[in-house]
Amino acid sequence: MEYQGIGYSNIRLPNNTSSYIYTYDSQVNKFPEEVFIHEFLHSLERTLIEYEYDIPALHDYEQYGYSEQKLFGLKDWYEAYMKCTIKDSTGNKTGLNSIVYSLKPTHESDFKYTIDVDFMNESSNIIEKIKTILKK
Repeated sequence: MEYQGIGYSNIRLPNNTSSYIYTYDSQVNKFPEEVFIHEFLHSLERTLIEYEYDIPALHDYEQYGYSEQKLFGLKDWYEAYMKCTIKDSTGNKTGLNSIVYSLKPTHESDFKYTIDVDFMNESSNIIEKIKTILKK
């Protein structure tokens, strides 16, 4: 999520349908959507922190009594986190404040260098181009 002071999420799925990423494997991907949800929640977490809301850290699930389940990973934690139904040590409910779903990032620079993503084009990364050439 964080790279040299720049917040970002980058998830890239291969076009190759025989890739293991499209096959459920409880040792590799608990539920395949988990990585998307996780990175999305990091962006919401960051927005609330920038607006100075006090929220639990996304990675602190064990401190609130949640654990990774064999088949569903952290699904229960993510659901409680998003619905703000996590019970803290005082018995109060905590999680993402629902206002986060209507807030924009606080810094104008978050919008300054945005680019439209064309999902139909291959990566322009030189390493990816070399891999494509070698595969041919």
